[in-house]
Amino acid sequence: MFLVAQNNFQLIIEFAILLNIIIILFFNIVPLTLSIVLLFALIISVVLTLVFGFDSILLISNLKSHEFTHPYGAIAILSIITCIAAIYMMDNEGFNTKSLKIFTLLLIILITLVGGTVHRDFLGMWIFGLLVGFFILSKSFRRKSVLTFKNIISVIIASLVAFGFFQILSTILNLPIISPLLRLIRLDQNSVSSIRMVIQNTYLIGHNPVSAYLANSIGFADGYIALPLTVITHLNLPFPEFYGILSNRQDVINYFVPGILGYSYDFGYILMFLVLAYVIGVLLIGLKILNVYRKNRENGDKSLLGREALLIGSITAFASQAWIGLFIITRFINGTSLVTFLFLGAMILGHLFIINKK
Repeated sequence: MFLVAQNNFQLIIEFAILLNIIIILFFNIVPLTLSIVLLFALIISVVLTLVFGFDSILLISNLKSHEFTHPYGAIAILSIITCIAAIYMMDNEGFNTKSLKIFTLLLIILITLVGGTVHRDFLGMWIFGLLVGFFILSKSFRRKSVLTFKNIISVIIASLVAFGFFQILSTILNLPIISPLLRLIRLDQNSVSSIRMVIQNTYLIGHNPVSAYLANSIGFADGYIALPLTVITHLNLPFPEFYGILSNRQDVINYFVPGILGYSYDFGYILMFLVLAYVIGVLLIGLKILNVYRKNRENGDKSLLGREALLIGSITAFASQAWIGLFIITRFINGTSLVTFLFLGAMILGHLFIINKK
């Protein structure tokens, strides 16, 4: 009975452990050569571009969109940065990668446009991810860093242009849902009261049950932070669920406070510090392993090129999702997005076993 999760927090922990075991087995069974990694990264990038594009069409057509950028936006960063890392490695081996570079650049532009149309928060994570990715690539391949003053100014200008573009587009098409200004107004109207509610009702462990809007609240792991509802219902677990009108109550945490407060409210300040320790630990482990891969490559060992490219993409995607989820909007590390977050963490930690084996 101990293995049967008693609350949402225990279910998340058990799911994360299982996911890490699966990824470790995957890494040690599948031959992740550079060509295989590049192929799958390109396929995933193309598929996500089409998915985001389809979602943006639904949104513009005033039909129900799915906002796939929330759960799968970090996967897009993973696939694109992995592609670029693989191209860098092919460049070093003397391959002609001109067509690959053009195709990857086209995918980056398309994902920026359609993903930004679906959700402006994704645009922030996407740009941050590209900057982090190119910074890691410049250090790993000893190339000139793209984070120059000129490029940073260019990114700021491009962001302001994108803001203006989507605002004008929302006005012309009479679609307030794609207006970045409306998003800022909503945040201004709701964030302060939401943050105040969280701070006033959060304890070292859990929160004040009265503030949870749930009759059966126990003041801990009430479902504000949880795996997808379909997972919980499929397993027939008797956990608190937010659906129907209750979804509006969950939005107080999901949309209007950063993850450090959202996780603090549902699990308490102590467990929030453990989450931060997990994120920092995973990133430090990933960078340490990446340094080992780089030294092997520079010493002439080409057997781990595919894994190195995949690790660069994983670190970048995990860092980007952690940044926007923990410090901007909880939804990017909640629900289906939480599954993606745990998957990316496992994609980094999974390399530990390979390093020990080598």
